Amino acid sequence: MTFSTTHRNTGTRTYLELSEEGGGAHKFYEVTVDGTDVTIRYGRIGESGQSRTASHATVAKAEATAAKKIAEKRRKGYEPAVAGVRQRRAVTRRTIVSQRSTARQAPVLWRFRSGSPAFGIFVDDERCWVGNERGDVYTLSHQGAVTARYGLPDGVKCIVADDFWIYAGCDDGKVYDLGAKIPHVAYEIAEDVDIFWLDIHDGVLGVSDVAGRITVIDHEDEFQWARRSSGSSAWMVRQDEEGVYHGHSRGVTMYDARTGDECWTTPTSGAVLFGWQEGDEVFAATARNSVDRIGKDGEHRSTYRCDGAVFSCAASPDGRYVFAGDNHSSVYCFARDGRRLWKLATGCGSAYSMQFHEDRLYIVTTDGSLACIDATESAIVSAERGSVPEPVSVKAPAWDAVTSSVELETVRAGDLSAADGVVVECVDENGRLRVRVVSDGFDPSLRVQFPKDIRRPGARYVVGEVLTSSGGGFYRVRGDIRRLR
Repeated sequence: MTFSTTHRNTGTRTYLELSEEGGGAHKFYEVTVDGTDVTIRYGRIGESGQSRTASHATVAKAEATAAKKIAEKRRKGYEPAVAGVRQRRAVTRRTIVSQRSTARQAPVLWRFRSGSPAFGIFVDDERCWVGNERGDVYTLSHQGAVTARYGLPDGVKCIVADDFWIYAGCDDGKVYDLGAKIPHVAYEIAEDVDIFWLDIHDGVLGVSDVAGRITVIDHEDEFQWARRSSGSSAWMVRQDEEGVYHGHSRGVTMYDARTGDECWTTPTSGAVLFGWQEGDEVFAATARNSVDRIGKDGEHRSTYRCDGAVFSCAASPDGRYVFAGDNHSSVYCFARDGRRLWKLATGCGSAYSMQFHEDRLYIVTTDGSLACIDATESAIVSAERGSVPEPVSVKAPAWDAVTSSVELETVRAGDLSAADGVVVECVDENGRLRVRVVSDGFDPSLRVQFPKDIRRPGARYVVGEVLTSSGGGFYRVRGDIRRLR
């Protein structure tokens, strides 16, 4: 069924779609002419998308602009369609048929049930983050107290950190900045990318997807490069200053971070299901019951054997210990040389993701738990003898989740003092909304990494801090954002 243009009392609407088989593009483009105004709305089929309106001097110029936009999309393969006939494409979720472990119980100190299978985890000195398939994100103290709750529009695939900044990649194709009281959209991934995993280094985002591709996007959410690997189902991406490390069904490939040129490919014991990095090494968890240690020069250094498919792995910062979680609800610890030191049961499902921090192993699991395991030698020895502490069951307070919003608190310029923050301004540069610092003491030529969903032409904002990126090429904001009026 096709339907190209709807005539209304006040104007016309043209609705187009591009939907490709096999996981390709699945997006719409709508142009509405209302007098001298042209409104363009675009996004993934089945979602509301985003829109922008531009005014023209005459009705004729508005209609000419609309015709030009429509022709451009038609040349790219878009076809007339009826909104609502095609449905939103299903996203790919990790699934484990989790079995019960036969090992002795691990020494779990506390456990928090998030309410849905959990993939996202990040742990630092201050707090622990967990994000689940329902879109809930919680923060907890290291003692197991819930300290905050966020509600994102779709399931959380992963949570990653980039220096001070925390990001959550979601099934709606967006990456949310969780560094302020209210989540904001930091990146919008291309409509044809079904996110499996992502990582960020100095504002540059790397995304691995169902088709085995790696896509790299800069701090302004602009495409840099993309490559198709020799495999598929790429669950692993890790980044540093030099390279992007991409794990797929046939191994791990390193690409040059700046050019995207392939540096090396190292086969793994099986299809890669998860990846980790520490220092000059990456670790690939595989479907063939192993974790492979690979140097960032491409050298295969060690293999760690488990008793089931390995869906998650981690390592101590010094590389002395390597950890793994299999599909039988077991977690393992290995010495650097490959010796298995211990295997214990989680008691709360299989670990989708994990992280080691300060002698504790944190896992998020198939039953939605965030669990804190005491990984000290004395606690492990006691557990192997059958003696473990009674884990504290952490309850979530009855808090409403803080959700993403484009509405901001406003503040008057006359009420500001120097201590209230830094002023930035949004400007239109050739159809792209850019943000620059206008407060004294900053380089006005440098762009600012700023949330996508709250940019408005000509608007000024007050932000908590403005910090120079590690590479020095742009500014990054930190803290809450208010609208200046």
